[in-house]
Amino acid sequence: MTTTDAERRESARRRLAEVMTLPAPADLNPAGAVMLDFLAEVWHRPGLSRRDRRFVTLPCVAAADAEGPLRDHVYATLNSGDLTIAEMREVVLHFAVYGGWPKASRFNIVVDEQWERIHRERGQETPTPEPLLPLTTPSDPEARLSVGEQAFKDINCIPFAPIRDNPYSGAGILNFVFGEMWLRPGLGMKERRLVTVACVAFQDAPIPILSHVYAALKSRDVSFDEMDEVALHFGAYYGWPKAAHLSQVIQEQKQRVTEEWAVEAEAAS
Repeated sequence: MTTTDAERRESARRRLAEVMTLPAPADLNPAGAVMLDFLAEVWHRPGLSRRDRRFVTLPCVAAADAEGPLRDHVYATLNSGDLTIAEMREVVLHFAVYGGWPKASRFNIVVDEQWERIHRERGQETPTPEPLLPLTTPSDPEARLSVGEQAFKDINCIPFAPIRDNPYSGAGILNFVFGEMWLRPGLGMKERRLVTVACVAFQDAPIPILSHVYAALKSRDVSFDEMDEVALHFGAYYGWPKAAHLSQVIQEQKQRVTEEWAVEAEAAS
C-alpha cells in the first residue's frame, strides 16, 4: 500500500469512527478494506444528512438478521445523539408495520439493551421511558376511522381510502396505521417516509414500493435528489439488486410526479 493509500485508509477509518462512535477496525482483509472506504464515503456524501441516513440504515440492519450490525447501528445512533430514545422507539414501531412485527421485536430488545449500555458506560442511571398515554389521536371509533381515512388520502397523495368493513383495511390500515401511527408526534413526516421507503424496498410487494416512493416525492417530503441518495445508501446496507429495483422505481415515479406537477401548474394558471 502506498503512502497515499495509507492516508486515504486512515481518513476513511476516522470518518467511519465518527459515524459509529467507536474505533473502526484496524486490521482488514481486502473486502473489509474496500467496504470501509466505500461506507466512509457514503456517510459523508452531501445528499442526505447523517441523521437522515440513520432512518435508512436502521430498517436495513433490523431486517437483515445480522445481530452485530443491528447492535452497532442502534448504539451509534443513540450514542451520537442523532436520534433521541423516543425517536428510536418510534422507528421501531414504524418498522414493525412495514418490516414485520417479529423482526421489530428483536429490534426493540436491542434498543433497550444499547440504551442501557450507553448509560452504563457513562456511569448514569437509565432514564424512565416517557409515558405512552394520552394518545394524540381520537379514541372514539368513528372519529378514529374518519381520521384514518383522511390521513390515508393525505399521506398517500391519492383521493380515496380503503373500505372500513374488512379487518385488514379497517382495523389495521385505517384504525392503526393511518389512524394513529403515521400521526404520532414522535417522528416527522420526512423521517417516516425514509423508514417506509427503506422497508418497502426490501420487501417483494410491487404496489407498496410504487405507492410510497410516489407519495414521498409528490408530497415533497423527500426531494428528487434526496431520493436518489436514499437508493445509494439502501444499496450499501441491504444490497445492490434490490437497490437497483428501487432506483428504477424512483426514476419512474419522478417522471410521473413531474408530469402531474406540470398538469397542476397549467390548471392553476
